[in-house]
Amino acid sequence: MTTDPTDAELLAAHVAGDDRAFNRLVERHADRLWNVAIRVMNRPEDADDALQDAMISAFRRAADFRGDAAVTTWLHRIVVNACLDRLRRMAVWKSEPLPDDPERSLHFACTRDDPETAAVRAGIADEVTAALGRIGPDQRAALVLVDLEGYSMDQAARILGCAPGTVKSRCSRGRAKLAVLLQHLKEEVN
Repeated sequence: MTTDPTDAELLAAHVAGDDRAFNRLVERHADRLWNVAIRVMNRPEDADDALQDAMISAFRRAADFRGDAAVTTWLHRIVVNACLDRLRRMAVWKSEPLPDDPERSLHFACTRDDPETAAVRAGIADEVTAALGRIGPDQRAALVLVDLEGYSMDQAARILGCAPGTVKSRCSRGRAKLAVLLQHLKEEVN
């Protein structure tokens, strides 16, 4: 029986010269890394660019991985940093609606929902994505990791390279801003 190599084994194999190991590692985590990039960048084109920058950086810096955290945590940190670097370079934080790309959709519509419910959920997802694009990148990155990707405060802190208290503060401030930006959704329900 053959078992799949662990993330750490794949990274070590890449460093040792295995031409396919890094691709296997990235393919294993591609969806989650894309989700982080698109939610931080808010535009597919920018997310693609940031993700490409991140993967080039990870490829080149694989030998520097010390093993202090999980390989996935290391990859997520590189993706978040690439996104924040790109946002700083762009110096403009505008939001645009995401295209209806079925493979990269952020819509939460379930197949068991009727079409009307699915449409409402898709509209809400679009509005939340747009609102995320209107808050600062540090708060957006913290919220994406904690609230959307499910990382703990400690894990998000390792990814972002800051203290857990900083992540907690960024999430709190970001949620407060989102509450104001999305207040109309609450009013529509009532």
